[in-house]
Amino acid sequence: MEIDEAKRIVEALLFVSDKPVSIDTLKEVLKEIDPTDIRAIIEELNGEYASSGRSFSVKEIAGGFQMLTDPVFSKWIAALYKRPPDRLTGPSLETLAIIAYKQPLTRTDIEVIRGVNVDGVLRTLEERNLIKTRGRLEAPGRPILYGTTNEFLQHFGLKSLEELPKLKEFKESDLDFTKEKEKHEVINTETGKLQSDAQPAPAAEGAIDGDKSLT
Repeated sequence: MEIDEAKRIVEALLFVSDKPVSIDTLKEVLKEIDPTDIRAIIEELNGEYASSGRSFSVKEIAGGFQMLTDPVFSKWIAALYKRPPDRLTGPSLETLAIIAYKQPLTRTDIEVIRGVNVDGVLRTLEERNLIKTRGRLEAPGRPILYGTTNEFLQHFGLKSLEELPKLKEFKESDLDFTKEKEKHEVINTETGKLQSDAQPAPAAEGAIDGDKSLT
């Protein structure tokens, strides 16, 4: 298979996918192409998109690659789909941030930090596949441990948890995060919202806006 042909196949696969596609998955389709060549193909595609001023590019998030539109176009995409911008509620933001930074931890751990019952918020976050159980703590009652999911990474455009902004301060009475000038800024300290800077490409039927409502 010619590299140019493989490049167009990779482009087509990423164009139709509504979730990140891993190198292993691409290799299963492109059996004759080495994984290192697949990564090089993706870099070449991004070079073409950048040089021609395209409104999208391929990002590495949640263990795979996904074609995403530039966030500058998010308001027009939202207008096309007639969806008002969604935002995280304070309780969900706090709970999700605690889990993201301190995982794995138990419901009691979260409640000690937040000072309120979090049963309802945990159910909502689980229903939205942003968190999941990560086993049980070896302690009396064997309480459930919670952690974030790959969907969490995908939702906020993160390659891994290492891309979370550095934690400036973490105490029981408050949560404060540094505002990082990185490509994927997850915590906006001005609005108090957890957000993504990337929007799925129009071809995919995934989430349009990186900010999703959580209650």
